[in-house]
Amino acid sequence: MFTKHYGLFLCLFHVSAFLLILQKNNFINYILILRSITPMKETLRRHIEEIIQVTDEEFNFIASCFSSRTFARHEFLVRQGESVRYTYFVVSGLLKLVYLDESGKAHILSFAMEDWWETDFFAFYSQSRATMSLQCLEDSEILCITLPDYRRLCETLPKIEHFFLRKATSGHIASQQRILSLLSSDAKGRYEQLLKRHPSLLQRVPKTLLASYLGVSRETLSRFSS
Repeated sequence: MFTKHYGLFLCLFHVSAFLLILQKNNFINYILILRSITPMKETLRRHIEEIIQVTDEEFNFIASCFSSRTFARHEFLVRQGESVRYTYFVVSGLLKLVYLDESGKAHILSFAMEDWWETDFFAFYSQSRATMSLQCLEDSEILCITLPDYRRLCETLPKIEHFFLRKATSGHIASQQRILSLLSSDAKGRYEQLLKRHPSLLQRVPKTLLASYLGVSRETLSRFSS
């Protein structure tokens, strides 16, 4: 009788111990997740509050609309021809947006570094297939938001629309300036404009990619930077 009850006790003890370990591991994992996510979302709050002010409660709701991801260098966030689920906010790292034409030639449309937003915007908003690819040039920490969560965020917190409008307007202005630069400036002029607006890119982006972005040869770019 004693042996039977002792065996049952031993079994229950092992089960309880296993559950405690499991709960402890889950708790540790939860703390690790919080520690990794919180700084990323604090960066988002600082970025938002450059334009609008939000309360803690409002920001908690904003943060709940985003998921956090880490991507390795060379990893794709968006692939040309595939669906586009997210718009991306760059917490750290560097991305390139590139179009591959029918001949297989890659055309770099833009780079995105810290505090920039990037995706194939037409494909994202129309929920169509991507016409461009978005790829990491460095290991990157990214916050992602889906179209339904973006719409829910704007409907629930109207003032965030002002923030997104300001960011979209800045993006449109940058795109127009790039188009004008390609149409009206020579190669050296385009290089000098890039150096003035985004000097850090010249230190972070491989020369071959910079040359492609500026529409010059690798050798020409080397002469400019020497």
